[in-house]
Amino acid sequence: MTENKANLPRKRKSEKIVDKPVNGFKLSQVSEFTSEVKKEFGKIAWPNKKNTAASAMVVIVFTTIMALYLGSVDLVVGKLVSLILN
Repeated sequence: MTENKANLPRKRKSEKIVDKPVNGFKLSQVSEFTSEVKKEFGKIAWPNKKNTAASAMVVIVFTTIMALYLGSVDLVVGKLVSLILN
């Protein structure tokens, strides 16, 4: 199905490109979005240094425990498999 080029809309030279939709977005929407993001960042309750350090320690301890557990399970299963195959 071919279209007749005479039926296609023509671009005008005097059209503004500033607020023309690009992939469904207008530049005014982008600026509105960024201003709303700035407002929302002001509402965030950031944790203090003490809470951040405590949370980081919990993550470090949990990660260490899991690494030791998974490493030992891997070692035991590896030894069992090598014992069975030999």
